[in-house]
Amino acid sequence: MSQNTAPRNAAPQQSTSGAWASGGTLFAGVLMLVTGFMDIFQGIAGIAEDDVYSRIGDYVFKFNLTTWGWIHLILGVIVAIAGFGILRGAEWGRIAGISLASLNVLFQFLFLPYQPWWALFSMAVSIFVIWALATDDAYGTDERY
Repeated sequence: MSQNTAPRNAAPQQSTSGAWASGGTLFAGVLMLVTGFMDIFQGIAGIAEDDVYSRIGDYVFKFNLTTWGWIHLILGVIVAIAGFGILRGAEWGRIAGISLASLNVLFQFLFLPYQPWWALFSMAVSIFVIWALATDDAYGTDERY
């Protein structure tokens, strides 16, 4: 036996972009959970009192704030469940995550008159989630770790 032989590498090395995508997917799952809970709280605030949010300007689409509260509450529960599915590595979590993040971008755009800074931040988070879930090739397989 020779002491100078190189050790065998049991696990293949993951590329740098693959590591970023895997880390991004984990972060996307956490962000989906946080966004879901924040939407739930936003919905509860909208349902509880109509004067919690003030309107900035007048837009073509007009909803009662109670209606927005229910929309955010329902969407928040579904987004939190999808975030949990992403963290578990379920394929339905990835599909639901991309779909719900796209839907969240649309709803936050429509919510701009009420909370412009929060809506812009939430749209940016959702776009990151879409990117992270769409670029991770090893999602749902055992070759991630």
